[in-house]
Amino acid sequence: MVNNGLPLSSIRSNQVKIDGGYWGERQATVRTSTIPAIHHQLEITHRTDAWHLHGGENDPRFDGHIVHKFWDSDLAKWIEAVGYSLDSYPDPDLEQLADKVIQAIKEGQLEDGYLNSFFTVIEPQNKWRNLRDWHELYDAGHLMEGAAAYYQGTGKRVLLDTLARYADHIDARFGPGEQQVHGYCGHPEVELGLVKLYRATGEKRYLNLAKYFVDERGQEPNFFDIEAAARGDDPTKFWAKTYHYCQAHKPLREQNVATGHSVRAAYLYAGAADISAETGDSTLLDACRVIWEDLTSKQMYITGGLGPAHANEGFTFGYDLPNESAYAETCASIALVFWAKSMFDIDPDSRYTDVMERALYNGIMSGVSWEGNQFFYANPLASYPYVNPHEHFSGINTPKHYRRQDWFVCPCCPPNLARVVANLGHYFSSHSAETIYLHLYNHSHMRVSLPAGSVQIDQETNYPWNGDVSLTIGVAQATPFKLALRIPNWASNFTLRVNGVTVSANVQRGYAFIDRTWNNGDTIELALPMSVERIVSHPNVRHNAGTVALQRGPVVYCLEEADNGPNLANLVIPRTAKLVGNVDSSLFSGVGVITGEAVRTEPAVWASGLYQPQSALQYSYDAVPFKAIPYSLWANREPGEMRVWVREQ
Repeated sequence: MVNNGLPLSSIRSNQVKIDGGYWGERQATVRTSTIPAIHHQLEITHRTDAWHLHGGENDPRFDGHIVHKFWDSDLAKWIEAVGYSLDSYPDPDLEQLADKVIQAIKEGQLEDGYLNSFFTVIEPQNKWRNLRDWHELYDAGHLMEGAAAYYQGTGKRVLLDTLARYADHIDARFGPGEQQVHGYCGHPEVELGLVKLYRATGEKRYLNLAKYFVDERGQEPNFFDIEAAARGDDPTKFWAKTYHYCQAHKPLREQNVATGHSVRAAYLYAGAADISAETGDSTLLDACRVIWEDLTSKQMYITGGLGPAHANEGFTFGYDLPNESAYAETCASIALVFWAKSMFDIDPDSRYTDVMERALYNGIMSGVSWEGNQFFYANPLASYPYVNPHEHFSGINTPKHYRRQDWFVCPCCPPNLARVVANLGHYFSSHSAETIYLHLYNHSHMRVSLPAGSVQIDQETNYPWNGDVSLTIGVAQATPFKLALRIPNWASNFTLRVNGVTVSANVQRGYAFIDRTWNNGDTIELALPMSVERIVSHPNVRHNAGTVALQRGPVVYCLEEADNGPNLANLVIPRTAKLVGNVDSSLFSGVGVITGEAVRTEPAVWASGLYQPQSALQYSYDAVPFKAIPYSLWANREPGEMRVWVREQ
């Protein structure tokens, strides 16, 4: 452990007022568009008062709305997004709407504390019969997270107390006791929820239960075999073929690679990191470090996307990173951000927060439209007509172009994205008793309480389109503390000024430390040069051989047909081409673009047939201008092709 065995403290979302810049605009869109759009879809496809239908399908009010077993998790994430939003931006109408939903949840809770709309209304006879596949504990975890966030944002305990009763029910049922079920969920998540419930209530039983679920996972004899046999199923006929799918093939401390369903995996790793932070369990931290190294060095897309395969919605093997068929579920990048932040708070190192930033700007924000009301589930790194990473090819019924949708049959990603953006302030900073770490740069006003006094840090910057960051310190009196500024791994050099004087920063583990007694009005100027970088893949990534990706600052760029015409696979960027990064004020209210000259390698005439001798063709190699836009913004204009990795000459 670091910091004398104590994890760093995080700040609440309401301690950072993000009132401008990129994230200010995105947060405003989530408040005004995304959160309402999600509630609208939840009402259309389900019912937000579904817990009232105790008569099940015979209830005269039942209209078939509850369509999958894990619907509660989607509503819970919406509540969580609302809670974080209200924490920073009070909205009486939104709060009243959420209160109504929460009251319905409370009234739907059974006397023994059980709380799940599907198994209460549709299949009460099947409660707790299939932890491997049916998501009851997963739902519970999201409800716990929503309860903690709503309590934080409003001070209201109705949902928190309701979920504490449910947690008590779960704690009585599962655990190491002779009369308890020695099991865990097939979809990790409840571990995260239990830790948050513990932090909100102070009830240590919830933390102990979270640790039990992690410790028990993968032990032999395997619980999922025992459970399947008990309900009359053949354990050898598990539909996913292997317990790698749900990270239950062996205990977590014995695992050394990221495996299985990518969202389940990253939720588990994030939960394990949280438990390590709270308990001081260094063996869990060691396992997380080993898996982190494997994931980020062999199995992560340049966008912070995770999981290349549709078949298991997850990982395959090292360096297998196809582009057109990349699954890279939005939820997986979100879980990666959770994990990264938790790892940093135990082990302060920019290798975690660099990945956190990469996923935030690229892998997550590609999951929502600029207007905030349409969504991606999968996030490919190349798009071509009729190629859809979210579905198997189905001929004439396959949409010509992969586009964001209003909603999904499994709509886990939209509310997940909303809760992250609403809570973005949480990811801006961490602190110990004497050090404030600043992770993210955006126009904002942040308050941090240290033993030495309260500190205000005001940021002015046009990051990520510009690398100049100005900070102003606000203190009531001279206050000693260390300020640690993240120096991103893409910043080959930087300059730092304090009160107009250039200083030589003490850089440790990716952070520039300034240790001094601060006075009110002190200023810091950080300049991070943002040149356009040509990024290449490890040579074992066969899909990217002979190609480059363009990155400027933390933003990964792509080429779209809207700017560059069709057949993007035939576009080549010469190594000698001059690449220029600037802001296009006409595009999405002003965003960074990269321009330069490329070459099209297409024959002037193609006679006939599928194949031709190269000697029979004449090629033209005329230079053509190209424009690259942020990857997160693709598919917001007219449909067409897209590529992140571009051929290089």
